[in-house]
This record gives sequence, C-alpha cells and structure tokens, in this order.
Amino acid sequence: MVLSKAVSESDMSVHSTFASRYVRSSLPRYRMPENSIPKEAAYQIINDELMLDGNPRLNLASFVTTWMEPECDKLIMAAINKNYVDMDEYPVTTELQNRCVNMIAHLFNAPLGESETAVGVGTVGSSEAIMLAGLAFKRRWQNKRRAEGKPFDKPNIVTGANVQVCWEKFARYFEVELREVKLRDGYYVMDPEKAVEVVDENTICVAAILGSTLNGEFEDVKLLNDLLEVKNRETGWGTPIHVDAASGGFIAPFLYPELEWDFRLPWVKSINVSGHKYGLVYAGIGWCIWRNKEDLPEELIFHINYLGADQPTFTLNFSKGSSQVIAQYYQLIRHGFEGYRNIMENCHENAMVLKEGLEKTGRFNIVSKDEGVPLVAFSLKDRSRHDEFEISDMLRRFGWIVPAYTMPPDAQHVTVLRVVIREEFSRTLAERLVLDIEKVMYQLDALPSRLPPPPPPAQLVRKKSELETQRSVTEAWKKFVLAKKTNGVC
Repeated sequence: MVLSKAVSESDMSVHSTFASRYVRSSLPRYRMPENSIPKEAAYQIINDELMLDGNPRLNLASFVTTWMEPECDKLIMAAINKNYVDMDEYPVTTELQNRCVNMIAHLFNAPLGESETAVGVGTVGSSEAIMLAGLAFKRRWQNKRRAEGKPFDKPNIVTGANVQVCWEKFARYFEVELREVKLRDGYYVMDPEKAVEVVDENTICVAAILGSTLNGEFEDVKLLNDLLEVKNRETGWGTPIHVDAASGGFIAPFLYPELEWDFRLPWVKSINVSGHKYGLVYAGIGWCIWRNKEDLPEELIFHINYLGADQPTFTLNFSKGSSQVIAQYYQLIRHGFEGYRNIMENCHENAMVLKEGLEKTGRFNIVSKDEGVPLVAFSLKDRSRHDEFEISDMLRRFGWIVPAYTMPPDAQHVTVLRVVIREEFSRTLAERLVLDIEKVMYQLDALPSRLPPPPPPAQLVRKKSELETQRSVTEAWKKFVLAKKTNGVC
C-alpha cells in the first residue's frame, strides 16, 4: 500500500539554482534519475528544500527532544554505522543497553534483588514498547484461559479515550477489542471507577496514562490499582495494569517522588517510557520494563545464532541504529538523578511562567494541570468571532508551531492550544511567546470573523388562551361557510 502522494501533479521535476553549475537539466521528482550527479549538487538540492522545514526548536507541538550537548552528538555520529542487533559484534553497545534497562527499572521501583537483573528492552519508541507490552498481556491471558478450559478468542483492553493512537493500532493490528472510557467536560483523563466498571474476564489489562498527550495530566494509577485489587479479589480475574509513561516516566520520579504510579503498586506489571521525550534523547528510542520474568512469556522471546552467538530478541523490528541507545546511556550518567531533577524543575517553572502570562491576558482558560507533564494547554474564553485554529495558523508567521485540536469523545466540543515545555525552551522564549500571542489576538480583533454567524434566536410563540382558541376556531368556520355560499353551493 502506497502511503505517499505527489506534492504537485504539474511540476514533476526538481530545480536548483545553486546546483545549476553542476546540473544543467532538472531531475525527475518521483523517479530515480538515469545519471549520477556531483555530490555537491546532491547536497545543495536537498539542503535548499530542507530550508523550508520548520525550526525544530520552535516546534512546540512535539514532546520529542530537539537539542543535545555537542559531546553526545559526537558519540551519536561515531556510532551511526553500528547495527544494534549485531550483539556479538558490538557487545559493549549491548551492555550499555542492559545498563539503561536496569537504571530505568530501579527508577521505577521494580522489585529487584541485590544481584537480580531487570527485565526490559530498548525499542524505537513508546509505540513499539506498547505493542510488545500488549502482546505479553494478551499471551499471558490466553495461556491462563487455555489452562482453565475457557474461551480465549475475545480479548479486550480498557483505556481512556485520551490515549495516543498507538493503542488503537495495537488493538486493530493484534485483534483486541478496545474499550475506551469517554471523557467529559472538565475531566480529560480516564476515570478509574468507570474503567474498572467495564473490566470483565476477557480484559487483558487496563492501560493508565502518566502524562496525557492532550493536557499533560497524570491519571490516578493508585486509585485504579486499589479498585482493581477489590475487583480481582472478588472475581479472581487478576486483571493487571500497564502504565503508559511515555511522557511522564522521566518526570514523576524527579518532580513527584511520593506519587505512587509505578511498580510500588502490585497490579502494575509493565511500564513503557520514551527516551526521546523527557529522557532527553533525539527521536528513536523507547523502553519497556516488566515487573519480573513471569510477566513476559518465554514463548515471545526468540533466540537466534546466525550473527555469531545465541541472542535473545523480543522486538517488532530487527535492524536499528545503536546511536540512540548510546545517547540514552550518556544522558543517564551525565546528569544523574540530581541533573534530571534540575532539568525537570526548570521545565516546570518555565511552564508556570507561560501559564501566568496567558492568564494575565484575560483571554484564555487554562486546561492543563500544574501537576503533570510540563506543558500548557489553553482555550479561548470568547470564541464568538475567532477560534484556536486561527491563532495556531497566525503564530506560524512568527515562527512558532503551536497545535490546535479538539478533545476526544465526549468532550469533542472543547478545542485547545498546547505548548510543550522541553529542556531547550527557556524562560525568555516563554515570555516572547506570550508577547507574540498577544500580538496575534490584537490582529484577530481587527479582522472580520471567519466563523459562521450564530443562528438567529427562535421566535417565541405565545400560547393562546382557551378563549382565544375558541374565537380563532369560530372565525375559521365563518370564513369556510361564507366561501361555500359564494360558490353557490347550498
């Protein structure tokens, strides 16, 4: 299936002014050219087109890291040609991944003995990590149902409607019914009580989100665990929890150490986290950690030896680069607990600066919570003339990429703008963004509304009294009789 499309149907060639000293004829846009071109020309052609991309540092839509220290950049480039899956050829890289898994497992309070190693795997991101965790839950549930002599063909998973699209992909790709707990106005995360209500004997797990993509809010994993404890004791189903900590996994341990959301809760069996978000690594690294070996069925792990030695592997893909694994290890030892805490505190403080600046304008409602992922989600108080999508569009003129979107069901009538505060987003940038948002609002105030006018209020119809009704009926009969007489009919 082709997922790409042509940008322009009429212009099928690539032209480059600067490269014309090397290339006199245009290049086909969607077919491989017949002849080679000089390396300088190839570089210039591509570089010219990439100039039109947005500035990653001003992309406030993304949670993904866009800046790392030059020393780490050097390590990344030095390992750019290493295939991570060749574990026998690159044993040190494999060891660095194992160290990362154990560091993160301890960060998430996995119940490990003094010399016990953690169970986990590096992935290309949280999407792959969630697929792997979901497969483990499904297989464990199937094995249990099979052993009990019960049907195992209708698995389901319970989530909130605010989950990232990768959960919908897992459900569709691996044939699992997705039961979504709807949102409501003012409550934009999964309600644990409603989630537990829809759990049944076919539920492979309940997925809780530590840091909603929509507003950064942490779901109440502790309450969910306590409610499931009661239900599991009553039913014997043993329904577990997976925590999707893609955004919040590298925030909660440093900003909210007393918050119970991880392996301190007995029904939490696996956790995923994105190293390329607040793990502070460029895009391309995620992690999935299991509570213990029993939570990852052995039959899902493959053993290969054609690369030089017996190698266990549990991934959806095979080959991938080593650079991001090495970069994650760099960040963990470079910053340590103290460094990560300082960075997350700075991000939170800058989010508060932005929030307070927006509140002072008097034009916005703040939808995000102070406790959670450092971001600010906000909506217009007055949407009678302009909406959030117009603000998002006009902010691009200042270089800012700020997304506007509607909430999932049943809060789809709410539209918000969201600014993600990453390490490289400074207080100065936060203050500048507030000023630019105010400029945009002044400009919109001077423009005619793009929104359709509201429908006119319905005419109020006064109910007739009984006497008035009798008179109108009598009058109608009079007209009817007179009409008959005029027509000459007796």
